[in-house]
Amino acid sequence: MKKVALVLLLAVVAPSLALAWLAIRSLRDQEYLLQRQQSLLYQGVADAVATEAQSLLNNYEREFAGIVAQMLVGHSPPEITASFDEQLRQRWPLAQVGFAVSITGSILSPLPQARPDTRIFCANYTQFLSCRESAEVYWNSTANGPPEPINNESADTTSQKWLQNKYSSQTPSSENENSLKNFKNRAPSLRSVSPQQQSLPSSKEQAQSFSKIAASEAEFCQLMGTGTDGMLARFVDNKLNVLFWYRRPDMPQYVFGAQLSISRMVEKLKPALEKLDPSLREDVCVALLDDSARPVALSHLGFRTAWKRPFVATEVGETLPHWEVALYLLDPAKLTRSARTLKLTLGAVIALLVLAIGVGSWLVVTDLNRQLTLARQKTDFVSNVSHELKTPLTSIRMFSELLAEGRVSDPVKQRSYLGIITAETARLSRLINNVLDFARIERGEKKYHFQTCDLNNLLRETTETYRPHLEANGFQFDCELPESPLAVNGDRDALAQVIVNLLSNAEKYSDSRKEISVRLEQQTNPLPYVELKVLDRGLGVPEGTEEKIFEQFYRAHDSLSSGIQGSGLGLTLARQIARAHGGEVAYEPRESGGSCFTLRLPLCPACEKKSA
Repeated sequence: MKKVALVLLLAVVAPSLALAWLAIRSLRDQEYLLQRQQSLLYQGVADAVATEAQSLLNNYEREFAGIVAQMLVGHSPPEITASFDEQLRQRWPLAQVGFAVSITGSILSPLPQARPDTRIFCANYTQFLSCRESAEVYWNSTANGPPEPINNESADTTSQKWLQNKYSSQTPSSENENSLKNFKNRAPSLRSVSPQQQSLPSSKEQAQSFSKIAASEAEFCQLMGTGTDGMLARFVDNKLNVLFWYRRPDMPQYVFGAQLSISRMVEKLKPALEKLDPSLREDVCVALLDDSARPVALSHLGFRTAWKRPFVATEVGETLPHWEVALYLLDPAKLTRSARTLKLTLGAVIALLVLAIGVGSWLVVTDLNRQLTLARQKTDFVSNVSHELKTPLTSIRMFSELLAEGRVSDPVKQRSYLGIITAETARLSRLINNVLDFARIERGEKKYHFQTCDLNNLLRETTETYRPHLEANGFQFDCELPESPLAVNGDRDALAQVIVNLLSNAEKYSDSRKEISVRLEQQTNPLPYVELKVLDRGLGVPEGTEEKIFEQFYRAHDSLSSGIQGSGLGLTLARQIARAHGGEVAYEPRESGGSCFTLRLPLCPACEKKSA
């Protein structure tokens, strides 16, 4: 038993407890895992909105180029340069200022005195657009490629020579070398926001949340290179300016451009923020933040929070440098509650599984112990039955040989020997019947022939048959039977077997006080039933074994050396037969010592009506 329990502990319980411990440790990371899953989901939303914003700006660039191309149809550049600002704003509302420059550095449009916006524009961009100074700008180097001096055969000789002299690769000036060097070196800058969910920092730079984009210092002519259109961003007085430019391939000496109206552009970008999945609108707010981390557009109007600490954020890119698409949790505590609920749920499941393993192991050990006990009882049963069979057979053989050989001539002794042979035969038959009936019941093959029978008459016949045997062994045997019949629905032979087993049990355990009483009474609470009691003054039942004595092969005083005969099946059969009749056999200690076994059977309906 100990070896089996040790194997079960090492093979099942210990690994299960180890896995449970690992699972409990993993519960501590549930909140982090849940936040990580949410951050991946929301990061995808932010990336999608940022990509859509970039796509819209690229569409506006193409739209601007198409409008300028239409304006040049049928007109020479000198004809429209003077009024280009006014015409462009009429055709394209996104333009705040329209400009036109020649490749040689002349500002053809707008006129500074036209309106306040043009005056500010000329003050900020005259030197830059005329290629007389460099500035820090943001542009997409992958799309435009590195700047190269123009070498277009269709360009006029003046502009071509001017460019070749300015950006000659044969004899570069010191200023040009520094400019190109500065153009290639992009200094990183810090982001305006610090997302709560971001990759774990693998370096100091990542820990400080540096921006992925950086400004380049270059002149306007360098940025144009050989391209026909483009877009650049620049900060002037800490205010973002976005410029589009375009030139016809057959007229490279003229460049037309526009300064984008940021406020109108933001109005165009707002629908992109409102295309939020309905399932996410209840959880997050999407905001478009400018370079100062101030919201310029929101998916939830009136929402307020610490704008520099979004849950996740994505930079829009070089088109809107240092602008971010940020997502904020509408209910930050909801994620913690969800993690706590998940942790409690998983903890409960783990506890339940551990409990199930523990209970299952206990049941296995208990059943194993029961099976081992049953195996020992079966072994004892074989020994007891062998002894039970050997004793009456020995008596029958001895007395029958004495009578057969004529060694006993005294008639009194002959009758006594015949009585012993009869009693031992009955005892042997009873033992064999118990074993056979138990086997039939265990296999479910026991059949009862139910009929209405008088239990009073059956008890009187059985006790009178058993009385000579008891009195011959020195027992004081009393029967208290009612005068009226008590009808029950049952198998007469099976009920007689129950009575005999109870009397035999009382006889075996009577010890020195040989007193047996039988009482038959009718009870009416809660339903009418008949109660048969067999009382003795014997050894009684040890405390704690009141129910075990009804188990198969169990004997309260089980020892071959004790001299008490029995197989451990009498009470088991008695209870099984009683329950098959809708009744019960129970034990209770008798006052002043001894035992009281009670057989309760329901009265048949006919007897109930008669009694009523």
